Amino acid sequence: MEEQTGNDREMSSEATQENLAEEIVQHLNNPVTDIKPIEKQYLGNIRSVRKEGNRFYFSDGDAKVEVRIVSDEIIRVRLAPHGVFLDDFSYAVPEVDQKVTVFRMSEDRERYAIATNTVTCFVSKENFHISFADNVTSQVMSEDASPMHWEENAEFGGYYVFATKKCNAEENFFGLGDKSGNFNLRGRRFQNWNTDAYSYGWDRDPLYRTVPFYIGIHGAAAYGIFFDNTFRSYFDFGKEDESKTSFWADGGELQYYYIHGPHMMDVVKRYHSLTGTHQLPPRWALGYHQCRWSYYPETKVRDIARNFRERRIPCDAIYLDIDYMDGYRCFTWNKKYFPDPKKMIKELSDQGFKTVVMIDPGIKVDDNYWVFKEGKEKRYFCRRSDDYYMEGHVWPGRCQFPDFTNPKVRTWFGGLYKELVEMGVAGFWNDMNEPAVFGSGTFPNDVRHNYEGYRGSHRKAHNVYGMQMVRSTYDGLRKLQRNKRPFTITRAGYSGVQRYACVWTGDNVASWEHLKIGNIQCQRLSVSGIPFAGTDIGGFSGEPDGELFTRWIQMGVFSPFMRAHSAGDTREREPWSFGEPFESINRKFIELRYRLMPYLYSVFWEHHRYGFPILRPLVMLEQENISNHYRQDEFTFGDKILVCPVLEQGATARQVYLPKGQWYNFWTNELLQGGAEYNIEARLEDMPLFARAGSVIPEYPVMQYVGEKNVDELLLNVYYADYEVNSFLYEDHGDTFAFEQDIYLEKKYNVRGDDRNLYIEQAVEGLYTSMYELYDLRVIGLPFTIGKILVDDREVPEFSMDEKNCLRFKTNRNFSRLQIIAS
Repeated sequence: MEEQTGNDREMSSEATQENLAEEIVQHLNNPVTDIKPIEKQYLGNIRSVRKEGNRFYFSDGDAKVEVRIVSDEIIRVRLAPHGVFLDDFSYAVPEVDQKVTVFRMSEDRERYAIATNTVTCFVSKENFHISFADNVTSQVMSEDASPMHWEENAEFGGYYVFATKKCNAEENFFGLGDKSGNFNLRGRRFQNWNTDAYSYGWDRDPLYRTVPFYIGIHGAAAYGIFFDNTFRSYFDFGKEDESKTSFWADGGELQYYYIHGPHMMDVVKRYHSLTGTHQLPPRWALGYHQCRWSYYPETKVRDIARNFRERRIPCDAIYLDIDYMDGYRCFTWNKKYFPDPKKMIKELSDQGFKTVVMIDPGIKVDDNYWVFKEGKEKRYFCRRSDDYYMEGHVWPGRCQFPDFTNPKVRTWFGGLYKELVEMGVAGFWNDMNEPAVFGSGTFPNDVRHNYEGYRGSHRKAHNVYGMQMVRSTYDGLRKLQRNKRPFTITRAGYSGVQRYACVWTGDNVASWEHLKIGNIQCQRLSVSGIPFAGTDIGGFSGEPDGELFTRWIQMGVFSPFMRAHSAGDTREREPWSFGEPFESINRKFIELRYRLMPYLYSVFWEHHRYGFPILRPLVMLEQENISNHYRQDEFTFGDKILVCPVLEQGATARQVYLPKGQWYNFWTNELLQGGAEYNIEARLEDMPLFARAGSVIPEYPVMQYVGEKNVDELLLNVYYADYEVNSFLYEDHGDTFAFEQDIYLEKKYNVRGDDRNLYIEQAVEGLYTSMYELYDLRVIGLPFTIGKILVDDREVPEFSMDEKNCLRFKTNRNFSRLQIIAS
């Protein structure tokens, strides 16, 4: 470089000052877009390694990476761009470490290997690539395509953080929770930012909830990645480059969990071991629920209740939307519409109806409103960076918003439900908690949050705001309702929200497209850790005809959360609204929901205790079958009932795929071989359903609401199979936490048959006493003529064949071994 003279330096200085002045003017005119991009910074060669217990730290001399053994099948990876990790806190994962049998680290010339008994994490010395392999097959399940990297965020500070993985040619992806569009995520890009997405459509993104967890399947084996970052995040599944999949966020820490399979079911169960399962709901919550924006005044609510009971259509809950409030002020009543709410709620309860009401986060700015006054005095509302309160317009008008990331605020807000609970309100619905604000969409980025003492702007807290609101609701109800299980619903949430609430898929549309979207959404939520989900049956906006509404009811019977809901500017849509034949068909299917209540409830227990998803898509049943990676219309509820919704207008039949094994047509008892496709009749009064051979499916008599009748004997539908199948039945009080003290029954049935015998064995766990003494057994599909029946080596004196040629007999509920013998 040539040396400059004095005059040259002086002229250069003057020119620089002129250029700087121009840059300042440009910046003032365009303060954001003129920020110069900062180059991505990648990890370099590994220079040092350190071990602390189950944590291994790798450094390139500046940045650090932590590899933490969480369990034999779960490994966590964290990146600190300049060697300083953030505080180890997560709303999604309450406790990180689980049981690890053994782990060890070794190295060779090229890489370090950290191995458990199940999986090995490799860290390349030269390029810092991280990969994970199955110890049994040596198959590499997940592998970096480039080192983890970051770039400084010049606008907000902190870092954008990135991870890029190799995408195998035959690899497909599933999960991410609340997304519309095809079930298989391959070839698409998504972002996570909780959004009030009114009347969203196919492939609209983002939606209401953030679940940064996906499952990859290749080589017939599955793994999962959970990117635990609450900032706005992104996922690309081979859209930009089909050989790569990547995830990144606008801030926070690059922290992800590798979750080993090899089966998709294993991945989901282990994800639940991190983020928790749904609490066991009160049994009435599994009934049919009726909602509208809005049912008012009291006379209208009573009319709805009267119609359900007079028309003999089962229903457990009626909802009150925001119009029950005084000027949309939460925790108040509009005395014009509801002059005596306590009396109304009692009258509904006497008829078997639970009352569920909505509570929003926006608190009206009104010094005469006791909730606002308390929150203001305690300084519990969110503030902006200039310390002014965050204000926005929602239904009540000008509002302020509690900071639900502050434990004190959650305790206060949870206590506000006291009067409603004392009035008899049984369930609560938290809406608008993305949070949604009219005009601006949501809070400004500079709103400050306590974040459990770890502090942060709204960029960090936005995606957990709704989750922490419903956490406040759930925890408050646990105290106020004492030993009763809370029933809570939330529109927004983050991974782990299933510990506090069920969800619905938001403001959908009355269209056949949305019937298909809802079917896929509920399956996707289920495998993404949020099992208790449903749609607004019939569509929230728009006008369904009788056929669409009836097909939606049919699908809704097998949605974990079954609720019809509609906007106030649409025609009413109760099960009888479209006249006959629709009313009778709707009654038939809602009755089916109540008949299958013991089975549905048992599946919820299986989820809560063991982490199994409730809805299971075909790819989860047969992930080795590549065709199932693209089948998305069918699913099982639990593992015994295959559901094939009718999703096409005017359809009288539909093509179905039966997974391997044997399946009985639920309606005709016809036995079909699995692993094949069939064209099944599906007239309006039918929806194709199949029971897995070997299953024991319990059934109640039809009730108008859960608990209406005492069950004197339990019907057990036993489907013959010439191989061994296990089933189970769960029973408890239905609405208390006594099961936590072992006051429950888990009955396990083992069914196995041959050409001359059918064996049924029963094992019982728990201390609960069933309300009935007898089983009414209905045995379907026996291939032989019955000679005799032995129950614990004693012969049953009476048995018969019913109109569908099914064996019927009764026996004591306490049997251990039952044998049906050919003549």
